[in-house]
Amino acid sequence: MPLPAPLGGVIPPVLTPLTPTGEVDADSMRRLTDHLIGAGVHGLFLLGSSGEAAHLTDAQRLTALETAVDTAAGRVPVLAGVIDTSTPRVLARAADAARAGADALVATAPFYARTHPVEVADHFRRLRTGAGLPLFAYDIPVAVHTKLPRGLVLDLAADGTLAGLKDSSGDEGSLRRLLLALRRTTSGFSVLTGSELTVDGALLAGADGVVPGLGNVDAAGFVRLYEAARAGDWPAARAEQDRLAALFSLTEAGDPARMGAGSSALGAFKAAAHLLGLLDCPATAAPQVPLDEAAVARVRTHLAEAGLL
Repeated sequence: MPLPAPLGGVIPPVLTPLTPTGEVDADSMRRLTDHLIGAGVHGLFLLGSSGEAAHLTDAQRLTALETAVDTAAGRVPVLAGVIDTSTPRVLARAADAARAGADALVATAPFYARTHPVEVADHFRRLRTGAGLPLFAYDIPVAVHTKLPRGLVLDLAADGTLAGLKDSSGDEGSLRRLLLALRRTTSGFSVLTGSELTVDGALLAGADGVVPGLGNVDAAGFVRLYEAARAGDWPAARAEQDRLAALFSLTEAGDPARMGAGSSALGAFKAAAHLLGLLDCPATAAPQVPLDEAAVARVRTHLAEAGLL
């Protein structure tokens, strides 16, 4: 479906449900997709960090994307992550996404091999030309070890290479300066924050929307936050943000002595979705460490305190 310009609202990075043996669970994917759309989200982002794209085979990625696109059936735009190490590999994933019916692509800078900003710009331009779909840059330096320079983003926004940016850099000051520069130079460019904890502030500063991993757990809460901000009801937006910030504590449910923060957070999102009846199985992809029973009990407590159980 045609994308609004700019694309805004709540666009969750959808979990990839897995079976106990590690295969994509298409039935749970359909149920989760329907639930998110029913909660009022404005789009879906498949195969990002919360979608475990880095842990899936190309065939698994395609199965998850095709299932979500088919289930969405044009009700909301579907953005497909095409995250890989190099331009040719990303172009191959982009071709898969186009055939699957995705409405737009989301790509990081190349990684593993070090790249210069000139090379990063060339990467995005080749993707936009080669794929023929709107392209969003994904700024996530913790994963790819490259922070997208503000000037590069502005240049690629101005020449039409990029339709938008998902900012997961954690650099709120840089985001604010980018938003200020965009207001002066470019219209129709979408800026989406990836930080669940500062959505109200980002919207107040001019961001168009949010891509919250926690949205898999409480999409309706993020929709309420977004709608309150759009209406200029900042006290209501702040209250909803405070409730969601408290709920976000479930990402710390895992024991840090036996797992990393990523396994804890993703495991908690999936455990929560399982407890809410959205996934048949809370399994995460190898080599991530699964939550134990005590951690799942902590997730349940957070859901209850947030009024979700």
